[in-house]
Amino acid sequence: MKLYEHLPKEHITPHLKGQTKFQVIEELLDLLHKNNHLRDREVALQDVLAREGYLSTGLENGLAIPHAKTDGVERLEIAMGVKPEGVDFESLDGKPANIIFLVLSPRDTSGPHIQTLAVISRNLKNKEMREAILQAKTSEEIYDIIKNRFEY
Repeated sequence: MKLYEHLPKEHITPHLKGQTKFQVIEELLDLLHKNNHLRDREVALQDVLAREGYLSTGLENGLAIPHAKTDGVERLEIAMGVKPEGVDFESLDGKPANIIFLVLSPRDTSGPHIQTLAVISRNLKNKEMREAILQAKTSEEIYDIIKNRFEY
């Protein structure tokens, strides 16, 4: 499963504006919504927030992957953003998240959802990969890193 096939440049923002994890989640949802990749924005939002309420999706090393299975999408959808100064995601290591991937999958599938989470977390354990993404200035640069440097 190649992440970039589900993450077009239009779903990447190098400059998230949100100040809280909920604002960032909504901002990423809006990227999907404005490009007509959501069946139902409100259903998707409620499912992501319910998942986030159950257990924070803030990992370590500045990475967060809010995700949900939802009837709000027809297929696997991914949006991604960078917040250089970070946002509190109640991460495992207590540090703010500055690379955030939103992953949404149809409720009746599991394989691609789990594979996507694994690909993201495995690649972003690499410090050089995280630094390259944080230094990127444009959506195109981030897309190229994900397409050409991620291991699948």
